[in-house]
Amino acid sequence: MAKIIILRVGGKVNVPPDVRNTLDKLRLRKKFACVIVDDTPALAGKLKKIQNYVSYGALAEETLIGLLIKRARLPGNKPLKIEEKTANNFAKEIIQGKKKLEDLGIKKFFSLHPPRGGFKKDTRKLFPVGILGKNEKINELIMKML
Repeated sequence: MAKIIILRVGGKVNVPPDVRNTLDKLRLRKKFACVIVDDTPALAGKLKKIQNYVSYGALAEETLIGLLIKRARLPGNKPLKIEEKTANNFAKEIIQGKKKLEDLGIKKFFSLHPPRGGFKKDTRKLFPVGILGKNEKINELIMKML
């Protein structure tokens, strides 16, 4: 099953209650938080509802390795100390669906920096013009935020 990465770009102000509820269920409570989820039919409806507040796309293995090494946190907000070889193996198993992030004991979301160099497109418009919605360059954006 394919993996999708969802990044919250919009803030908390003037968010309708149903959209806020959906973002909370996906653990996207803060700006610049991202989660990794399985691509399911139920997720498609959620993504359509929140597309004006998030950017999402297919997850690349290099992006997952970077997230595990630099941004993974244990409960208590302690950084995860993981070697690159172990991260590579674990990332391959996650992409293939053999393991989950919970198997490492880390939090289910990643907190990121604002992108280095800034957003090159508008943060209030959908993908071809802006960065919101289904973004084909989501992995490049995440790598700028690590």
